[in-house]
Amino acid sequence: MATITITVEVTDTEQAVLHNDLTNINDWVQNAIEGKKNHCWKRMQSEWTTKLMNDASFTDSIPSNQADFVTLVTSRAEYQTRTERDDKIKL
Repeated sequence: MATITITVEVTDTEQAVLHNDLTNINDWVQNAIEGKKNHCWKRMQSEWTTKLMNDASFTDSIPSNQADFVTLVTSRAEYQTRTERDDKIKL
């Protein structure tokens, strides 16, 4: 997966509203994204560590670094992204 750049458009009015509470809009957005990435990682790590430990056919070690862990999980046949899980529910 490639690195992505996300752009957020904020009108002058919205900037005024945000500046009522924030000293720096960009810093707040960056911190919000960083927090979301951390929460998603913790949920993924917890969910998949449990799944791997309960899978009798999985006998390898569980990687201790994030990149290897994600590669392991996303390469498994039963792995589905959020979009794939939601699409399955819609059927």
